[in-house]
Amino acid sequence: MCDVRIALYMLKATGTGGRGTGDKDSAMNTMGLPAAIQEKLITAEQAASFVKPGDHVFVGTACATPRVLTKALEESVKPLSDVVMFHFLTDGAIPRKDGIQETRFHHRSFFVGTDERAAMRQGKLDYVPISIAQVPSLLENGRIRIDVALIQVSFPEEHGFVSLGVSVDITKAVVRKAKTVIAELNPHMPCPNGEAFLGPGTIDHFVPVDTPVIEYVHPPVVDAVAEQIAHYVARIIDDGSTLQIGLGRIPNHMLKFLTNRRDLGIHSDVITDSIIDLVERGVITGKAKSIHHDQIVTSYCVGTRRLYDLIHRNPLFAFFPLEYVCHPSVLAGNTRLVSVTQAFAADLTGQICADQFEGEFYGGVSTQPDFLRAAAVSPHGKPIICLPSTTEDGKTSRIRPLLQSGEGATVCRSDVHYVITEYGMAYLFGKSIKERALAMIEIAHPSFRSWLLDEAKKLGYVRPDQGLKSRVAYPVREEREITLKNGRRVTIRPSRASDVKQLQDVFYRLSEEDVYTRFFRQLESLSVSEAEHLCNVDYETEMAFVALAGEREDEQIIAGSCYFLNPTTNIAEVAYMVLPEWQSSGVGGALQERMTEYAKKKGCSGFVAEILSSNSKMIALARKAGEQVDIRRDGGTCEVTVLF
Repeated sequence: MCDVRIALYMLKATGTGGRGTGDKDSAMNTMGLPAAIQEKLITAEQAASFVKPGDHVFVGTACATPRVLTKALEESVKPLSDVVMFHFLTDGAIPRKDGIQETRFHHRSFFVGTDERAAMRQGKLDYVPISIAQVPSLLENGRIRIDVALIQVSFPEEHGFVSLGVSVDITKAVVRKAKTVIAELNPHMPCPNGEAFLGPGTIDHFVPVDTPVIEYVHPPVVDAVAEQIAHYVARIIDDGSTLQIGLGRIPNHMLKFLTNRRDLGIHSDVITDSIIDLVERGVITGKAKSIHHDQIVTSYCVGTRRLYDLIHRNPLFAFFPLEYVCHPSVLAGNTRLVSVTQAFAADLTGQICADQFEGEFYGGVSTQPDFLRAAAVSPHGKPIICLPSTTEDGKTSRIRPLLQSGEGATVCRSDVHYVITEYGMAYLFGKSIKERALAMIEIAHPSFRSWLLDEAKKLGYVRPDQGLKSRVAYPVREEREITLKNGRRVTIRPSRASDVKQLQDVFYRLSEEDVYTRFFRQLESLSVSEAEHLCNVDYETEMAFVALAGEREDEQIIAGSCYFLNPTTNIAEVAYMVLPEWQSSGVGGALQERMTEYAKKKGCSGFVAEILSSNSKMIALARKAGEQVDIRRDGGTCEVTVLF
């Protein structure tokens, strides 16, 4: 693909377009190639002979896995004791015999994908938990030795350079340090811009192949849980954000919900087919990026021919080595950086396991720590971790009291900000253990919340008398963003038990008059139990909303409302509390509107409120709540009844 003329000439020379043999005398391998490459052409079998007992052999990454070379090495009749294969994510590096993966070598892998799991179970693979972006430094200082590198490259472009194509990743760093570099020379490999090119002098031997580049398609998301999580994640991604999306199924599916965003950017270790539609729609433009304007920056891609054709010689894309893409100084240059990671399990304090599940290693650290920390310090950045609340059979909660034996903390709790399940979002950064535990329980599956609360009490994470009234899912669909009379944007959402501290803060900022207006007595304090009464509701016969201002990472409650249904009359008693500086802004009316809408859906017949006769603003607000409004005065108070 780098030189269509040469590629077509090769196909014409063979007459069939079949696989190359590696024979130096064949027309396919000699005609049209630069002399510097022709003199280095060998067969795959000859390439295997360069590997000696005790060698450390690197295998190229993902869709650039050099399958012809690894197959020849596995089938070599030469005794190759103590050879160790080093790799990141591979595809087909371990051959199959009668449908079973078998390898004669020992492997050291920085990621446990489908290709590596069989070798792990057979005791032939060691998993190395490390940020893949740190591997180049271990190569430089000699702590990782590579004797032979097996990689795959494109056909040479007009100046004789070949491209690493779909996988630059750590391969370029390996090529610099390996004693011998052997490359499959593939005319189907695309040539992206950036730092993907290698001079022919950096490669010792070439093995011509004529095989399609490996393709991968994410399985379609048909699971309603995954669909819901993807939708929730998308909701908090703003226009102009720069995204890092890993290989997880949910993060990639999330991109489908971003079609109405503007000028998104990509700075990611990997890209997949999921970005293509957003590029074609003009959603991903890179115009708002703070570095690498107008470019998608990545290190490798995993996808189909559609993606490979898109990246070929396209100035929109720039491929760089992982140590550059993930370097702290480079990441620090990105504003609004959003990192989305999919996890296997989380505990109540926020520890995240993303490379083990039920005792088996799966996945890897990859570049998660680098991007999560970078998103955390990026102006308006968002580090997001998502996971289903239960295992697929629904029998086990993925939110644990403690991570289980055999589940390591891939991401430590001090680095965790957003955690999202199908039941909503918990923001943990800067929160206490008690606040974290409550927030995590609230986004757990309702079937496991009582158990999690009991375990949290045993661990001393929450008060012994802590309760959770709700036994149903947090009604995340009731969240709204609105614009008030003063032009300020606020979020109105259902309250949570974890809102106690902020509601206490609202109380202590009220004037004495406001306190009396709200509570009909001169309170000097609002106890935890009294504050809980205002926000710890069951979402069925009780409901509460809070209005919040500020960024999601530092939202402050500015107003609250609640209602409690009287089952005898089917009418709910309502109350409101608004900070003085936000009164007359329209926030009270917005809360009343949300309360009314929710109460009607639950079959409530109306509201009743006791209001001071002197509180003309609240009386006027109550008159707007419904068509049938009855006001009965009794001395200094009014009982206002609103029927829907």
